[in-house]
This record gives sequence, C-alpha cells and structure tokens, in this order.
Amino acid sequence: MIAIIDYGVGNLFSLRSSFAAIGQDAVVTSDIEEIRRADRLILPGVGAFQDAAEKLRASGMDKAVKEETAKGKPLMGVCLGMQMLFERSYEYGEHEGLGLLKGEIRPIAERIPEGLKIPQMGWNALRIVKDSPLLKYTRKGEYVYFVHSYSAVNCEESLLAVTEYGADLTACVGCGNVFGCQFHPEKSGEVGLRILKAFCEIGGNA
Repeated sequence: MIAIIDYGVGNLFSLRSSFAAIGQDAVVTSDIEEIRRADRLILPGVGAFQDAAEKLRASGMDKAVKEETAKGKPLMGVCLGMQMLFERSYEYGEHEGLGLLKGEIRPIAERIPEGLKIPQMGWNALRIVKDSPLLKYTRKGEYVYFVHSYSAVNCEESLLAVTEYGADLTACVGCGNVFGCQFHPEKSGEVGLRILKAFCEIGGNA
C-alpha cells in the first residue's frame, strides 16, 4: 500500500487517481500509524516552502517520514514535496528542509536568462544523466509537466535528470531509497504513469 501524505498542501487526489490507473492501492492519509504500515510513501506539495515545512512539522509527520525512510522504505517527493527532501530552501528567506538529500533550493531566476517566464510552466523534455530504477521505463527526450519557480542546486550526488529552460534545471533526483520529481507525474500522461509504475516496483533498500 502506498501512503500519500496529507499535511494540508498538495494535489493529493490526482496522485491517488494516477496510482489507481496503474492498478496500485494508494491512500491519502494524515495518520502516522498508517504511514508506518505503508510499503512506500509519497510526499506531495504545492505552494510556499516555509508554509509546507511548518505544516509537516506541526503534524509530526516529518519525524515519521525520516524514521520510515531510515528503515529503507521508498519515498518519492513531488514538486514542492521534492524540494522539501533537501537540506534547505532560499524561498523568501532561509528555511530548513528534511535533509534527506544533499543540496538546496534556489530561485530559477538566478540561473535562467532574463525574459523567460517564471514560473516555468508546461511540458518540457527530460535529459537523463544517471541510470535509476525510477526512470527505467523513461526514455531520453520524453516530455513531462512542470510548474515551478525554484529548483534544486548543488545536488550532484542525487541528480538523475535535468530539463532545459535557458539552463539545465534539476528535474528528477534519487539517492538510496529517496526519490523526487520536480515535475508532476500525475499530470504527465503516459510518461508520468510509467514513472509511478517504476516507483512501485522499487523495493526497500533500493
């Protein structure tokens, strides 16, 4: 069973529908015991980093996520949920993340040419830079759907794929049993469903 963590932010039910489309049982939950019973975890998120991080900590689910991933349970962050996997974010100040991956979150405006629209919104191609079980069904150049103004940097250890938007921006990360997609797999059609399918096939201690 897959637990989609409900801490008050995120596109929870579209993710659940995507898992249903590939025949996987997923529940939207804020119950820590249900999170502990799950086989794998999804950390969604939309909105501001500070607000999301505070809500996750206030719920106590941040500790459960860290404890379960330390045991080897597969975890995938989506969009803002991916950003929260890192050590810190510089979105309107400096804010502490979960620290499950090395790196930080910075505005894409620092990296892309002037004149490009922010947020980056819409379909863009993936360039895979490292083999990973998460991307075993994904081919170079396939398109996925992005909506973001911030991006992970200094994350070479976990970098799996980038997308080009005036500069190479982090699109997908993974290290051990912790994974993340800056794009929305649940909005990325068949490509996104294949990524979710691959995540469901990753065993503990990936």
